[in-house]
Amino acid sequence: MGLFSSLLGILGFVIGLLFGVLIGFYFFIYSESQDVEDPEIKPLFELDTVALEDLMPEIPLWVKSPDYDRVDWLNKFISHMWPFLDKAICSIIRSTAEPIFADYVGKFKIESIEFKNLSLGNLPPTIHGLKVYETNERELVMEPAIRWAGNPNIIVAATISSMRITIQLVDVQVFAAPRVTLKPLVPTIPCFANVVVSLMEKPYIDFGVNVLGGDLMSVPGLYRYVQERIKKEVASLYLWPKSLEIPVLDASTVAIKKPVGILHVKVVRATKLLKMDLLGLSDPYVKLSLSGENLPAKKTTIKKKTLNPEWNEEFKLSVKDPQSQMLHINVFDWDKVGAHDRLGTQIYPLKLLTPNEPKEATLDLLKDTGISDSHNKKQRGQISLELTYAPFRDDRDDFSGLLDGYARKDSMMDRIPSNVNQTGAGLLLVTVQGAQDVEGSRHNNPYVLVIFRGETKKSKMMRRTRNPLWNEEFQFLLEEAPLQEKIHIQVMSKRTSVSFHSKESLGHVDINLGDVVHNGRINQKYHLIDSKNGVIHVELRWKTI
Repeated sequence: MGLFSSLLGILGFVIGLLFGVLIGFYFFIYSESQDVEDPEIKPLFELDTVALEDLMPEIPLWVKSPDYDRVDWLNKFISHMWPFLDKAICSIIRSTAEPIFADYVGKFKIESIEFKNLSLGNLPPTIHGLKVYETNERELVMEPAIRWAGNPNIIVAATISSMRITIQLVDVQVFAAPRVTLKPLVPTIPCFANVVVSLMEKPYIDFGVNVLGGDLMSVPGLYRYVQERIKKEVASLYLWPKSLEIPVLDASTVAIKKPVGILHVKVVRATKLLKMDLLGLSDPYVKLSLSGENLPAKKTTIKKKTLNPEWNEEFKLSVKDPQSQMLHINVFDWDKVGAHDRLGTQIYPLKLLTPNEPKEATLDLLKDTGISDSHNKKQRGQISLELTYAPFRDDRDDFSGLLDGYARKDSMMDRIPSNVNQTGAGLLLVTVQGAQDVEGSRHNNPYVLVIFRGETKKSKMMRRTRNPLWNEEFQFLLEEAPLQEKIHIQVMSKRTSVSFHSKESLGHVDINLGDVVHNGRINQKYHLIDSKNGVIHVELRWKTI
């Protein structure tokens, strides 16, 4: 009897404890203080120092920092667009969350999970300031200060063991300082290929969760735990230097082809060429070029009066796509007067070459490369070549297209490749982006001369401008790294009509190439010598094989 009384006493204590906790939780949630008063409103000049310090975090960044711009126009734009943005964002949330809900159905006695209501409310986020960075890269970098105190109506209904439970998200506040990068900038609408987003600091997130009519976040200790947990998870994914990359344009539309290797070609000999001279001989030479390139063709020397010339001459050509590019071989007969006659032609697909493995090829020369041409049956001789494709050691800085969907990257610090090989043969790439404030005394039709090792390359001329944009690339194939050398870049202007003083210099710069070899890539602006305010933007790359 005593044991039975003890059990009844313990059972009564447990039931009473649970009942008391439920009653206390109910009064904690729904009770209101009776002495709540409306806050006293005062103008700023009447506030004391302590009150002003409390308000400082709420003052927009464009007031506190001169680096941030006021963007009322953008906030007005977001306000007008918000009803449509609300539906678009909710559609993305729904399509993303519903497959996740489906994974939990059938587990933990969960019978269904669905959105009962999904709306972000009628209060749009506001931007309290916008900072724009100027970089030398093909990108636009912005840092908006975003604040959103929203009134969303997001209700999720879950059925667990035939009991329906509704969970409502209310009173959301989000303060974030993301870095938004539009890159690379391309000449195709909307003029950027990707949107890359990183958080520069941990965001502030506050919200309430109503479950069974009560705010779950009011439970002591739970609110701080959930808030810190969300901050930690978001920071682990997107806190700089980690990022979220969102593709905008298709990769095939904006792919930027950069050299990925060097094709070594040795023109050995040709045999049984066509007779073009009256004496039954020819004066042959060979021109080599790659498909898809606008660079001048490589030429052998001219062998006089022979149908079986021996050259044994070596050439290097930069390769951008070894899977699709073709080597074009054209043999010509040199003439003093008039056009040179073509003795024969042939193409060789680079995809037939194994990287870094030499290959000998003896090719039949044709009238042209059209396979249906009946004249191709005529024997035009053969040409012997030795071919080697040598890919560069490091191509990580090349734009290789877009990923499927959204992608999170672990680092944005991938602009400069780690090129450890500083000696040996390689390719020097010089990209002249543009210039600013170049001014001539007589005319302003600027163009650029790139001079290195006695070789001069020239850009197109831009008419009547002091801020030309060339965006032209020049290549120099070198047998060894230019560690102790300089490259000379000169901005010139030329009068479009015939007259005296038709050319004049607008300034020049000499760039040490040692830093380019050590770093692999340099992209910066240089002040022009002999120019009052002129600046030129040059990108240099060094690729080794």
